[in-house]
Amino acid sequence: MKSKNKRKTTPKPITGEEFDRMFDEGKDITPYLDLERAVFVRPKIKRVNVDFPDWMVKKLDEEADKLNVSRQAIIKMWLRERLDPRRRFTR
Repeated sequence: MKSKNKRKTTPKPITGEEFDRMFDEGKDITPYLDLERAVFVRPKIKRVNVDFPDWMVKKLDEEADKLNVSRQAIIKMWLRERLDPRRRFTR
């Protein structure tokens, strides 16, 4: 029985715009990724507890609903904006 040598074929290079378009359209972009050399970095997480007044929680929930994100996500987004103004998520 002959064993077929399955070589990994590299697709022809594409531009960043083509890559983004493929990703946005839900197409498979994994052939364009070099997962063998990829470095996955997880940021160190530190949990904190913060107490908010009831009115503030309600406002946070309203804003989170407008952006279709969780309360935790909106808090992180706003804190990130304040700590690093170059990273604006909201206006």
